[in-house]
Amino acid sequence: MENEKHCFALDLKNDATLIKEYVEYHKNVWPEIIESIKGSHIENLDIYLVENRLFMIMETNSLFSFEKKQEADENNAKVQEWETLMWKYQQAIPNSNPGEKWRLMNKIFEL
Repeated sequence: MENEKHCFALDLKNDATLIKEYVEYHKNVWPEIIESIKGSHIENLDIYLVENRLFMIMETNSLFSFEKKQEADENNAKVQEWETLMWKYQQAIPNSNPGEKWRLMNKIFEL
């Protein structure tokens, strides 16, 4: 079973206090969120921060589906609670569609 990587970008509101709070939440992510991530065939998930820009690298196995993950998240009250809370800190990157959060990035180079 070969893994696949997906990379995403999202901005935080450019406020030092809010950024610090966001980082603190991610030091102790709710167990239900971790369970949701692992249960959707995501093998590894890393989030990086520079200034107020976030990068997420998600490694999935062959059973992962963006559609199934979205449907599961929409039907999970705890995930919806987390996402609503995180939106306090997040803002869409330029040229995003209304309500669009994490934007899938295109790979342009590989060594």
